[in-house]
Amino acid sequence: MDTLISYAAELLILLFILLTFAFSAVEKMLDVKGQVVWLKEHMKGTFLVPIMPLLLGVLIVLDIVVSILSILAVYYLLQFQEKTMGLYSCILAAITLLLLLFGQRMAKDFQGAFTIVGYFMVVLFGVWLFSN
Repeated sequence: MDTLISYAAELLILLFILLTFAFSAVEKMLDVKGQVVWLKEHMKGTFLVPIMPLLLGVLIVLDIVVSILSILAVYYLLQFQEKTMGLYSCILAAITLLLLLFGQRMAKDFQGAFTIVGYFMVVLFGVWLFSN
């Protein structure tokens, strides 16, 4: 119980990352064709449209890896009070969000880009917590 209290902020951030990225991966995998169609329309006029199926695959893989890392991070934090896996999870989540931010900016979807900033701030706080 002491571990839960001592690492409450870190655990909550990891659970936030897990829910965010796991649901994102599942949503994308359940409707890959629909996602590709929507993304091609959303990114219309950018150099990214021809490689959108590849980019979607990369995003799905990143979502899955971040989710797995966050599960492992919770385990390592609770079992061994080890924060390294949490740091890796937060760093990869931040990189993934930066890629999404890049896409939103390319599509000139400034509202969508602004939404990503909120997620990024939580993840960046996680990077700070896990690196201290």
